[in-house]
Amino acid sequence: MKTDKSTGEILRENREKKGLLLRQVAAKLDIDTAILSKIERSERKATKEQIIKLSEILELNKDDMIVQYLSEKILYEIKDEKLGEKALRVAERKMKYINNTD
Repeated sequence: MKTDKSTGEILRENREKKGLLLRQVAAKLDIDTAILSKIERSERKATKEQIIKLSEILELNKDDMIVQYLSEKILYEIKDEKLGEKALRVAERKMKYINNTD
């Protein structure tokens, strides 16, 4: 899944494609409808566990959705940093180094 859409947009679009109401999906997640609505509007971040469950409910590729979740988690941590992109490249090199030495 290569997309610039937010996790919330992806979730809302797929929920609507399946004809599911917010309250139906929220009930399956055991969360309030307002919380799911905020997740879909990117006003609140879902937990990793919620992303996994939503992937199952909406029949989305779980790995793709976890990558989407993690990428946004990183983005929101460094987006306002002047050196954010440079730090991201350094972190990528470090991750490759660590994974190759394990």
